Formats: sequence, C-alpha cells, structure tokens
Amino acid sequence: METVSNIEINLDSIQEGLRLYIDARMPDSLYDAGTEAAEHNEARYQLKEGCFYDYELNDNHYVLGDVGENIIQQHRRTTHVGVISPNIFVGTLSIPLLEKGANQERGKIELEVQSVKSGYRDDYRDMLELITEKCTDLLLQASSPVSHSFEADYTRDSQSLYQKFIFIKSILHTSEFAEAVHRIVTSPVTRWTNTSEEKDIRNARRFSNTNIKEILKGGSRSRLPETHFLRNYGIETLPERITTIRKADSVDTPENRFIKHALENFLKFCSDISQRAKEYGHKKMEKESEITIRELENYLNHTLFKDISRPTTLKLNSPVLQRKEGYREVLRVWLMFDLAARLIWKGGEDIYSGGKKDIATLYEYWLFFKLLDLFQSIFNIEPKDISDLIAETPDGLNLQIKQGKFTALNGIYDSGSRKLNVRFNYNRSFSGMKPYPESGSWTTTLRPDYTLSFWPLGISEHEAEEQELIVHVHFDAKYKIANMADFLQRNAESELDSEKDENRKGVYKNADLLKMHSYKDAIRRTGGAYVLYPGDTPFKQRGFHEIIPGLGAFPVRPSKTENGVDELKAFILEIIDHFLNRASQREKIAYRTFDIYKTPPEPDNVVKELMPEPFNSNRDLIPDETLVLVGYYKSPEQHKWIVKTGLYNFRMGTGSGSLMFDKETVSSKYLLLHTTGDSESGDLWRIVSRGPRVFSKQDLIKKGYPSPNHDYYLIFTIEPVTDTEFENVKWNFKNLKNYTSGRASAIPFTTTLAELMQNKIK
Repeated sequence: METVSNIEINLDSIQEGLRLYIDARMPDSLYDAGTEAAEHNEARYQLKEGCFYDYELNDNHYVLGDVGENIIQQHRRTTHVGVISPNIFVGTLSIPLLEKGANQERGKIELEVQSVKSGYRDDYRDMLELITEKCTDLLLQASSPVSHSFEADYTRDSQSLYQKFIFIKSILHTSEFAEAVHRIVTSPVTRWTNTSEEKDIRNARRFSNTNIKEILKGGSRSRLPETHFLRNYGIETLPERITTIRKADSVDTPENRFIKHALENFLKFCSDISQRAKEYGHKKMEKESEITIRELENYLNHTLFKDISRPTTLKLNSPVLQRKEGYREVLRVWLMFDLAARLIWKGGEDIYSGGKKDIATLYEYWLFFKLLDLFQSIFNIEPKDISDLIAETPDGLNLQIKQGKFTALNGIYDSGSRKLNVRFNYNRSFSGMKPYPESGSWTTTLRPDYTLSFWPLGISEHEAEEQELIVHVHFDAKYKIANMADFLQRNAESELDSEKDENRKGVYKNADLLKMHSYKDAIRRTGGAYVLYPGDTPFKQRGFHEIIPGLGAFPVRPSKTENGVDELKAFILEIIDHFLNRASQREKIAYRTFDIYKTPPEPDNVVKELMPEPFNSNRDLIPDETLVLVGYYKSPEQHKWIVKTGLYNFRMGTGSGSLMFDKETVSSKYLLLHTTGDSESGDLWRIVSRGPRVFSKQDLIKKGYPSPNHDYYLIFTIEPVTDTEFENVKWNFKNLKNYTSGRASAIPFTTTLAELMQNKIK
C-alpha cells in the first residue's frame, strides 16, 4: 500500500476527461492500495478516519452528493470543490456523482476509509461474530428447537438485507468454519445400508426367504440336469440370477443432509444478496457476496455431497450435530445464520449503514455483551430480563439494543451477610437540572455508555436515591484509544498550552478524560467512572483511601482469548467486597451527606461573625455542630475555685439545677459561665475532658471546693479559651432559646456556637 499526498481519479466512464482530485491535509493519511485492495474487497484509494481532505472536480457541471453525517462538505459558492471529512466512519464510502442543475446521479465514486487503529479488520469481524453468537444464545434461551422449518424468505426486508449479510459474512469467513467443513468432508458420519443387486445363482452363499421364493417362482430359468439332487424335491428348473442384499457404508445420513442443506441455504442467501446488489447498483455488496458464493460452491462441489439427498426434516437434537467436531460448529453457524436472517436490529444502522463501518459504535455494542457475560458470572440476573433483549415485532425478531435507548437488566448479589440489588444499564440518560434529592445530574443531562448500580435489597431504587444508599459506577467505550499512556498524557503540562489554542478553534482533545470527571461530579451518587478501551494498560486512581470513589481505565480487547476481561472482573469483585464492609468511609460519607442535605438550611442559620478558623486543633469547628454548655456558678468563691483547679461541677440527681445528661452535654466543646444578676457573659472556657467524671462530696472537699451540698457531682475539666477571636467578646445568653428565666435560670443547658455568635454583643 503506497502512501501519497494526492490522488487523481479517472472518471472517463462517466464523461471523457472528467477527473476528481483529492489532497490530504495531514501527512500519511492518503493511500493507493493497488492490488491489496482486491484481497480485502476494498476500494483502491483509501482515506483515514478523523482526517480532512480537499477535493476538486475539474468540471464545474458536476458535484459530489451527500452521504450523510456532513462527510461531504461543498464550498458554498464553488460547489465542485470542497472537503471530505470521514469523521468516525470506517469502510467503503460510496459517493454519488451528480450533474449540477438536473441534480441527476451519473455514477458513484468509491473510497475506502481506514480506521486509525491497526487490526481493525479482525476486530470488526470478531465483534460481529460475538454479537451474532450472543443473539443466538438469547433466542435459544426462550425455546430450544429440536426440529425446524428450513425455508426462509431472506429478501423480505430489503433494507436490512445488507445488515444480515454482514452478520453472516462475519461467521462464514472464519478459519473455524473452514476447518469445520474440512473435518466433515474428510471424516463424515456414515451408516450401514442394505443394497439389493442381481447375482448369478451359482455365486450365492446364503439364501433368504425371498431367495427361496425366487428359486420356486423366479423368471429366466434354466433346466437342471436329470441327475441333479434337486429333482428329487420336484424342482426341475432354477432362475439364472437371484436378488442378494449387500451391506454398504453410506454417507446419506440425516446429519450429512443437514450439512448439505445448511451450505445450500448459505449459498441461496448469498445469491439473493448478489442479485439484489445488482438491482440497486451496490458494487461492494455484489463483490462481497460473489466471493462468499465461490467459497460455498467449492464446499458443495466436493464428491461427498453428490451422494447426499435433500432432507425432509432437521433433527437439531442429534447427538452427532451437537457433539461431533465439525458438525457442531456448522450447527452453531447455521443457528446464527437462521437468527440473522430473521433478526431486525435497529442498532445495526449505526454501524454499517450504506457500507460504512462505525467501528467505535460496534465496539460499544460488543462491550455490552461482554459486560453482560461478566455480570452474569457474578450476579444472579433473571433469565426473563435477558430474554427480553429480543422481542417479536411485526418486522421480525428485534434486538432491543440501540444507542440512546435505555436497556436495564436487574439482578441480586447475595454474599450471605448482605444482599444487594444490581442494575446494569446501557445508555441510561441521567436527566439534568434535577433538584436534590432526585436522581440524575444536577447540571446537564448525561448519558454514560454503561452504568452498574448497587443498593441494598429491601428498598426501591427511588428510596435508595433519596437516602444516599445507591452507588452508580459508569463505564464508557473508547475504541480509538490504543495506548493508555497517550490517554493520560493529555493532561501533561507540555500539552496544555497547545490544547488551549485548539480549544479556541473548537477542538477538544481532552474531552474523553473530562467526561469521566463529568460523570463522577455531576451525576448524583456516582462512585466511579472508567474508560473501557482495546489496549493493554489498566489504570485506577482512587479519590481517597478506598477503591471508590475513583476514575480509571481498563483494557478490553476484541479477542477470543486474552481480551482483558479478567482485570475488569477483579475490579468489580473489589467493588462488591467494598460494599460488604458496613464500616467503610464511603458508607459514612453517604450517611453524612444524607443527614446534612435531607432538609434545606434554616434561613436564619447564618454566622458571619469573627471566629477562629477551622484548622489544626480547631479543624472540627463547625458553628452549628459545635455545642456550648451554659453553666451557672453561685458565688465568687466557686468561680475562684474553678479558675484555680480547671474543674467545673454540675449537680447530679433529679433536683432543681441538676444537669440533663444527654449526648449534647457530653459532646459540648465549650463552657460559658454566668452568675446571679448577669444578663451577658464573656466567661468562655474550652472543655478538654472527653466526658464528665463523677466526684463525691468528699472528693470535692479534698479539692478545696467551698461548701458542697450534694452527695455526687459531675465534673468537667476545662481550660481558658486562648483564641484571639474570642477575646473581649460577650454574649447575651438570656436570648438563647434553651434559656429559662426566673428561679430556673441556674439550670444548665446547651446551645450551638452558631446561636451563641448570633447573640454576640456588638
């Protein structure tokens, strides 16, 4: 394949002297494939996806027609020149050549668009084969046939015919299928059959009852000699020839009839495709079908199939068909073929409409089935949910998987200690501008490719959203990313300046990484967002200490062997193990989030006063959660004792002035003191003990406490507040809502630092 900077396409067949010139804007993006194109049934001149090409027709009476998706961009004034932009599409572009004015199509120009990813041809075939296989499995889950009608009208739906052909071609053009047919023709199943033939009576060895009747009554008889011993039994003549039965090894078995029938069905379908392609001038489909026809004819021309008759019924439950090598592979292909011939897949239009192959979208569909396999191996997904992926419609069997269409599969994970609801979503839209606590995105609507959601068994998904008990993990398919190192380097300092310049031009190379952040930050209750790409380098970044929240990427390759799914499975199992830990930090954050946001903030809960900043020893200083204990002292002597010892005592018991021993009291961080006649106080202390201790009257006497009157007291250890923000500050404690006036003013109570600061005396 030769790399060129420009090409000249001869269009003499349309009009003598007509030429199309194409120039590549980017080096190494335009090719002349020569004879190599025929080997892959591709167009000779080849472009590369994602690149731009300038074109010009040398006759302004002609223009290139539209092929959709803004691929052909004509110049506004000079319409015979313009730009070809393949975008993400891969495959054959069949561009109509139109005569200007009459707007009449005069011919087609075929260009091949290569994928930027090497090996995309094998990827494309492998992914289509797996999708077809999974569709067959889904169909057979509903009902496994043991006999089947073998006449089908494959041309009933002309619009989906090419789609079906691509499905079938992906499984017929495999080494596995060729090897299966080779095994059958070299080692076919046989059976013994009885063959009747006329034989000279003198060479007969054994006589059956039929032979005895022929001896007595058979024609073409000869007289026996007078001395022959049979004359003693009244037999004067014998037939010259009698019928003998010979055992023969025959290949005309029901299993071989099925193989011949399957190959003939494949051949008939491809012949129908070829005929339809000729009718509609679809040269690519015609060439592809002719190649497949030749292969199938070579199979059927083997001498084995000349001795095999047509089947009258297909016994698909035959042990030979289901178990013997070669036969079981052809049976599998035939079931795929039969499904593809009846399957209507609207999502297929996204992949190979008009000869274009959108590899990236096909990778997205392929990943759906790979993830479905993975999650089925871990979770208990109901068969009904899976079988619902294929539904009967007036057009046929419709595969219910399409971009932009929400597909949900529900399952349960039972670890023994905890049961979790699991939901696997494809292309679920998380609606934007949703108020808390509703599900969805709080900014714009977002739609990840795949979403795996977990919440406890026993409550609905809606309840789990409202109580912060659900966690979403998102995955996005990125076929174009081949090297994770390149993907991560998009944030490198050296690239940011040039990226900003491209952003001004409308090019956003960093969008893939930013989208993962968008999912995590915008979609409520998202635990992680990860890229799935066909590479080889996994990447996991934890937001904090635990596995989620996090971002990252996992390589999942279109391969039948080492596809990388094990790495992803290990990660999913790690997430599940994390959910089983009821003491995880994520569980605590989820509860705190629910507890904080379950009610809107009070309008008057505003604190703008000068306060210590919440760092170092004051890191937990949240004004409306920091509790202040307001206490009473009865005399100057008691106050001096408090200052001297760093202790403050509360009465115990049920009498007036006793301390209510509740969690607010135990959790208080400050103590504000007041005495008789005070209406304000600035006597603020910090409580340094973890909780109150119990002192007896004798304990207090030993400590020098003046005149204790009760048997037991609760004692807090305190120290002076040294924060400069609290120096020379007084508060009107009588305005606090828990304050009780009159004789009950000595009763201790708690308040918040926020309420206290709102009553600061200015």
